[in-house]
Amino acid sequence: MKPNLLDFTYPELERFCSELGEAPFRARQVWQWLWQKRERDFGRMTNISKELRERLGREVDVVWPEAVQVQTSRDGTTKFLLALGDGQRIETVLIPEKDHFTLCLSTQVGCALGCTFCATGRMGLVRNLTMAEILGQILVAREHVAGLAAGQAQGQTQDLALRNLVFMGMGEPLLNWENLRRALVALHHPLGLAFSKRRVTVSTVGVPGRLAELGALDVASLAVSLHAPTQELRARIMPKAARFPLDDLIAELAAYPLQPRQKITIEYVLLGGLNDDLSHARELVRLLNKVKAKVNLISFHPSPELPYAAPDMNRVLAFENLLKSKGLPATLRKSKGQDISAACGQLRAEMAALE
Repeated sequence: MKPNLLDFTYPELERFCSELGEAPFRARQVWQWLWQKRERDFGRMTNISKELRERLGREVDVVWPEAVQVQTSRDGTTKFLLALGDGQRIETVLIPEKDHFTLCLSTQVGCALGCTFCATGRMGLVRNLTMAEILGQILVAREHVAGLAAGQAQGQTQDLALRNLVFMGMGEPLLNWENLRRALVALHHPLGLAFSKRRVTVSTVGVPGRLAELGALDVASLAVSLHAPTQELRARIMPKAARFPLDDLIAELAAYPLQPRQKITIEYVLLGGLNDDLSHARELVRLLNKVKAKVNLISFHPSPELPYAAPDMNRVLAFENLLKSKGLPATLRKSKGQDISAACGQLRAEMAALE
């Protein structure tokens, strides 16, 4: 099997072109064709010599994840079921905002953490995604967005761009650190996907050591899936994540490098009758006292195979108001894509592998 050129970082692509006897600027040209122009056919890379195009075709491939199913929610959210080269499948979700799109990216096939309120965790971990499979989700989404724009009558609606990336899909990003690191660095390249770091968020339950490495890399905002204000309750609903003691996690977050006005997003799924009491809100305020944080509250989306209920909306609002009254910024995330199982915690790629 030939290497996938999308798995090459820019320095690796420069070295590869040098090994082919090509000048350094050839790497820049190929990189732009791959990531800016989304070209998969070497024959259409018209500013490259025919000889080099033919040699690239012999030595490497350009392989995207294949969209085998595309579902659109009533609210405009689009969920892609993507087939990978070995037949495994993942999901990625394109979320419409007022003036742009946000893409929710997966980093693993399945997830090893098994959080009890998350459908993805019931799959277990199959394998990590490669850099090409992570960034390929962006190429698929941008191609889809470009198709939407082309299909609109001129001047009918404002064209929306894919502007934000959130690593909140299937898998725990920091347990696929090496491929995640390569992908984060590559997607910021100005001649490629060209995302600024303030447009990228990595969500994690907290992995010892990796948090510090992510902070030192300084290429993304941080979101932490907390979901409980005490070690005991976190161990009950997130038993594997809770092996990293809560006190140690909070100490790492307090030391996490941030810009002056930057905050860590704390994600908190409200489970009806379990972690949504005002006493939990008070404990959360105390827990985050030394962390520069804002809280993103998420109402649990019920699922037949998961043993939890949605919280009462009055309790949700009371929880949010208490956090705010204590000076802890909090917002209630608007659920999108729930009718196509594309909301938080619902991704599971039910048809996990191609027949």
